[in-house]
This record gives sequence, C-alpha cells and structure tokens, in this order.
Amino acid sequence: MEDSYAIQSAWRDKQLAAGRRLVGRKIGLTSKAMQAATGITEPDYGVILNDTVWDGAAIPFDNFSNVRIEVELAFLLRDPLKGPDCTLLDVLRATRYVVPALEILNSHIELEGRTIVDTIADNAAYGGVVAGGNAVPPETVDLRWIAALLHRNETIEESGVAAAVLGHPANGVAWLANKLHQHGGRLEAGELILAGSFTRPMWVSRGDVVLCDYGRMGTISCRFE
Repeated sequence: MEDSYAIQSAWRDKQLAAGRRLVGRKIGLTSKAMQAATGITEPDYGVILNDTVWDGAAIPFDNFSNVRIEVELAFLLRDPLKGPDCTLLDVLRATRYVVPALEILNSHIELEGRTIVDTIADNAAYGGVVAGGNAVPPETVDLRWIAALLHRNETIEESGVAAAVLGHPANGVAWLANKLHQHGGRLEAGELILAGSFTRPMWVSRGDVVLCDYGRMGTISCRFE
C-alpha cells in the first residue's frame, strides 16, 4: 500500500507540474463492509484537482472510463489540519462550512480483479465531484444525522445517513490528517475534503439524470451527456 501511495504521489506531482492545481482530497472505503471486501482495515485517500470540480448541470459522460456516483459531505477548511493527533473536534473547529457533494468514481483499470493497491495507485478511483445544496457551519447541525436520497432518472436507487462514515463524517477528515502526517503532509486551509460515502456506489449511464436530496441541506442535480 505504501508503494501505491508513492505512485499516486508521483502522478500528482506530474499533474501539478503540468499546471493543474490541488484543491482538495477525497477519502474512500470508509465503511466496514467495503474495508472487509477489499481486505483492509482503514480507508484510503486521493487528491482533488481543480479541473475535476463540477457545478452540476451537464457533465460529459465521455470524460470518464466508467461512472459511479457516491453520496458524501464535503468539508471546506478554514484552517490547516495536521496529525498525528488530529481529532473530530479539531476538524469541526477548523471547518468553515460543510456542503453536500456527489463523488464521481472513475477507474482507469479493469474493475474485475482489481485490488486495493490498484485503487490507491489510481488516485483512489476518483473522477470528479459535484458540490451543491446548502452550505452550513458544522456547529449548526448534527452531521451524523444528515440523510440523503439518491435518485437516478426520478427513481430512488440509494439512501443513507452520514453517521455511516466512521460514526461521524468528521472522523474521516481526522483520519486523513493523521494519515497524511505519516506521509509527510497535512491538510491546508481552503481545501475541500470529501469525507466518504454513506451510500453504495450507483452506476450511471450516458443520458442519466442524477438528483440527490439532502433534506434541510438542499439538493444536487446533474445529467451525464
């Protein structure tokens, strides 16, 4: 796994040298079921680059090898976060706001036979992010109980509650800060952190319309053209 993160870092550095910008991070495999399925005992992470952030509306389907959607909360940091002892409370204090987000998963390798080392080296299967709905300061809402209904073409396909992410979505961000410390890094002010999915991935085909209803935190919608 350490070799896989080194490969991911080398790819990231190449992208930054080419002019792309790092604007955030993603956390994956936060559920115990997914960790058991992949044979690991902790989440994984990848980087978010500036040209992978979408504002909804129309998204080109052909930008991706395959499309799956996950339901998440994203944390916009006001202050840096670093390990090795970052806690949930540290995350809440450092967060400017929390906003609904859909992660677009995209694998650049064959899905059949893929292992966790393949996924990490492939930037944790990250393809893009669509953020929307209502941004809220973290102290104004119990983030554990944020629920969402994920629709594809007006049919509810998945639903979940944010506590499924390690008991509290901020725990995912704390884990990431501590993991980055092991790799000589930290989370910076202004970064957008995808805290991990609280639904199963939903497959999307060309022409599909996706809508996710987060209740009081609003909705996100997009279509894949």
